[in-house]
Amino acid sequence: MVVGLREFALRTGDGSPALDESNGEELMHVEPSVAVALGNRSLESPGTLYITSRKLIWLSDADVAKGYAVDFLSISLHAVSRDPETYSSPCIYTQIDVVEEEDEDDEDDDTESTGVLDLSKIREMRLVPYRLYSMLTFVLDSLTVDTLFDVFCECAELNPEPVEEEEEESGHNWVFSADQMVVGGGGEEDAEWQISQSPTSVIGHSNGDESIAQPMLELQINDQRFDDAEEMVHESEAKDH
Repeated sequence: MVVGLREFALRTGDGSPALDESNGEELMHVEPSVAVALGNRSLESPGTLYITSRKLIWLSDADVAKGYAVDFLSISLHAVSRDPETYSSPCIYTQIDVVEEEDEDDEDDDTESTGVLDLSKIREMRLVPYRLYSMLTFVLDSLTVDTLFDVFCECAELNPEPVEEEEEESGHNWVFSADQMVVGGGGEEDAEWQISQSPTSVIGHSNGDESIAQPMLELQINDQRFDDAEEMVHESEAKDH
């Protein structure tokens, strides 16, 4: 299920986000002074980025009631961006899956008719790290981008794309009976060909690629033909002697 970007305001007493620890969510990395840009909107004032084993959480430093969160399962792409022609600041660029609606006229419209930002339609988010240079000055921190990217990769691996039930059935359905299998020629001898019922030993077991599995099945069948032919030759030689 696609959740997308959403508001997040659950903070603990020390200002950090409340995690779903009962379901195994762990805090992996904390990065202060990170500004966020949603879609084509301008950068918001810096906040703190929390990366957990399940999601990204950004909490504003200026407004304690403001924050965003997105699950790693909803992030379809993350990358380092340093090209000034693409974006003015070094950042982590992310693409976010959103729920498609049939009656949407403009796919890039992330603002409701009332002018309120609709987070569920945000498809892109940029995270721009800063470093406190003085009490009142922040400067861009390009090195932190690489650190964040490494953490993103680690956490993305902890959240693999779930396999749909239909895909799982079609991807592991390489066990055939003799009646189901039709390989050129046909005939009564086809019933003698058997394929192991153990998925771990089936030669044609694949992720649903029939073009790969079919030649493998034919190869297994042809090998059986050669075995039968060798047995016939040995029997004939035995009779001659």
